[in-house]
Amino acid sequence: MEDSQLKTLGVFCGSRTGKRAEYSSVAKTLGASMAFRGVGLVYGGGRMGLMGLLADAVLANHGTVIGIIPDFLCRKEVAHPDLTELRIVETMHERKRLIYDQSDAFAVLPGGLGTLDEAVEIINWANLGLHKKPIILLDVDGYWSLFCQLASNLDAEGFSSSEEKKLFKVLEDPNEALDMLV
Repeated sequence: MEDSQLKTLGVFCGSRTGKRAEYSSVAKTLGASMAFRGVGLVYGGGRMGLMGLLADAVLANHGTVIGIIPDFLCRKEVAHPDLTELRIVETMHERKRLIYDQSDAFAVLPGGLGTLDEAVEIINWANLGLHKKPIILLDVDGYWSLFCQLASNLDAEGFSSSEEKKLFKVLEDPNEALDMLV
């Protein structure tokens, strides 16, 4: 990390809870642990799915939450009404940029195409040298294993190098992830 003190963690995760109870459990555990350690959450601003569970866990434990959501998603994802701060922006690009700017490090939980887009973009930005912030994929029950296989295949097929896989860490436990970041 550029600064040794983790103050804010940008988290990307699903606006749905997924099929496994473990996804929700990890989101709640991460949120509570962040609040306990004084690490603020920066995320997509929704109240539904893993996003909402994560934000609720941080708030329930007296932590701070900054949500950043584009206006058009306020109706679809329903912006979380109880955040420390909610920023409504125009575009998805602006949302991602503000999350990146406001975060000292990143964690990626299970999610859909939006989460995948955010994970790939933040990893690619590190690859391009645009930031040196830590990135952790929280691999709940092997959720990110196919992504890691794809990253290995990119290397095997000559489209990337093994160095690029060092741009992110894959961990299973949210407390271990926070221990690594602080």
